[in-house]
Amino acid sequence: MKIFITGIGSGLGEALAKLYAQAGEEVYAVSRFLPKSLEGFTNLHFAALNLHSLEKIAPVVQELLGDVELDLAILNAGILGELKDMSDTSIHEIEMIMNLNVYANKVLLDILKERTVKQVVAISSGASVSGARGWNAYSLSKAALNMLVRLYAAEMPNTHLTALAPGLIETPMMEYILTRADRRKFPVVERLANSKRMSPMDAAVLLSDNFPKLLEYPSGEYVDIRKIV
Repeated sequence: MKIFITGIGSGLGEALAKLYAQAGEEVYAVSRFLPKSLEGFTNLHFAALNLHSLEKIAPVVQELLGDVELDLAILNAGILGELKDMSDTSIHEIEMIMNLNVYANKVLLDILKERTVKQVVAISSGASVSGARGWNAYSLSKAALNMLVRLYAAEMPNTHLTALAPGLIETPMMEYILTRADRRKFPVVERLANSKRMSPMDAAVLLSDNFPKLLEYPSGEYVDIRKIV
């Protein structure tokens, strides 16, 4: 398989890249840096890229992929931002989160639309539909990502697209939520603290095992992995 993954610097993206690289698949990946755990894989093709720099995405990704036909593209890169009320969140903060979580993926989908790609999975979140207090621009951006995927599904009839909520994963993002957010003000934090969470590698295995099942859903759908397994 030939697989494209964004945001492999840590967490789920790093675990997915390692899982596929160890399995001998051809992995094409971008993030701000290559983590040490992924060094030395001759079948991992990496390009350093800050996805906040929207104008740099197309040339870097086009050069990385060349004329490769992809079996799977995983749009994983994302940012949480500070957990606080929407009324306390500035337009500048919202713009930063939207740039990475939505607009960077729009640029990537424009690139993928012109290529042969069998399946695209954009990593969304349960926060995109829950509307829990404190998620502010993150919820807003992931809801927009869901619709972005639905809109592109209508334009990419030869590619199957899914916006996928991956479940609760022990990532730097989750660590921030549990250690720094106000649990009394934002009750969802307490619920997360008392919920079972997966390691990034366990999550990567779970998702990779279930990516084929996503093809049974209509292209463009938002799917929560917890409703599949």
